[in-house]
Amino acid sequence: MNSRGVLLESFAVAVKAADPLHIVPRHLPKPPKGRTLVVGAGKAAAAMAQAVENNWPAAAQLDGLVVTRYGHRLPTSRIKVVEAGHPIPDNQGEQASRDIMAMVKALTPDDLLLCLFSGGGSSLLALPADGISLQELGTVTRQLLRCGASIQEINTVRKHLSAIQGGRLAAICKAPVLALIISDVTGDAATHIASGPCAPDPTTFADALAVLDHYDLNVPPAVRQILCTGRDGAINETPKPGSAIFAQVENRIIASAHDSLVAAAHYFRNLGITPLILGDTVTGEAREIAKSYAAFVREIRCYPHWLKAPVALLSGGETTVTIKGNGRGGRNTEFLLSLLIELDDLEEVYALACDTDGLDGSENNAGALITPDSLARAEKLGLNAVTFLDNNDAYTFFQQLNDLVITGATYTNVNDYRAILIL
Repeated sequence: MNSRGVLLESFAVAVKAADPLHIVPRHLPKPPKGRTLVVGAGKAAAAMAQAVENNWPAAAQLDGLVVTRYGHRLPTSRIKVVEAGHPIPDNQGEQASRDIMAMVKALTPDDLLLCLFSGGGSSLLALPADGISLQELGTVTRQLLRCGASIQEINTVRKHLSAIQGGRLAAICKAPVLALIISDVTGDAATHIASGPCAPDPTTFADALAVLDHYDLNVPPAVRQILCTGRDGAINETPKPGSAIFAQVENRIIASAHDSLVAAAHYFRNLGITPLILGDTVTGEAREIAKSYAAFVREIRCYPHWLKAPVALLSGGETTVTIKGNGRGGRNTEFLLSLLIELDDLEEVYALACDTDGLDGSENNAGALITPDSLARAEKLGLNAVTFLDNNDAYTFFQQLNDLVITGATYTNVNDYRAILIL
């Protein structure tokens, strides 16, 4: 068995299960009496827009604008695609967000607003609230991404610093709204995917302040002022669950991490390998999660009468990395490097960890692979795995081993995919 090839193919299967070109068509509504406006944001937004165009009646009115990450554009003719900054918002995203707001405000009750949201939309749909600048929004975003905060905590802050997220896009729309959503967050809550432009927001300004205080962030004064003013009731809260604003709004999850894990499980089972899904909501520090998984692997190897190899341990979710070094890498390579150290060249164990969007953090790789001889190969090259982990430099470590997984943009995003193969 080519174990590396099996792991790479399982990742391809997981990504395909979240392909917008296959998923979106089955969820498209009938055209309304008036026009259909398509807006959206996320790493999958261009592929979702292309899927809409490919399956929309030629005679039915259709136009719109979606914003995606640089390098993720796909050809469309009726829906405009704009590329913008991710994970730090930029002027392109701000202007696209203003254009989207203007388009939505012009809709009538006879029209339909069709929204396409996926992971990455929070930074791409960048429209700062009155009183803060794009640069100040970028500063607090950088701090949140580096401090180890969960995506739910990060988006709680983002929603309260935005003029379009946290249900505010739906609030200005007179037409019925259908939001098709590819989930990249644990729990698949629409309010946290792209920071929920059309979803009720159960969080508050006080919650956002609590996140900043918990991580002791030194944010720009204008940011804290906005949140304090909102907490004190001088700024309207985001629309809440039960609000009449959402009477004609549907937020529909059309793809998730669980769907991709199930697809991968079927792939392994067809190869005679027992799959075990450990969960699609795994969160926490990447290196600490890896230690738990290593202990599980050792249990299976030492006591095979409980679970006989070959076994594939599958999981999804979104771990975090608290950055203390100055190296390169994302949460998936950090997870793998920690796992490699804990396994200590345990025989017949292979693993892959990749982000389904094809980008692990801000690097050009989806993730990486480890094999039973990875640690030995590293030592021959003079690479000390512990030193690289301490410096948050997992990318460089796996680059030297030629074990990075590089796929390019996948045009979807259902978060992380991890597979540990025990033979």
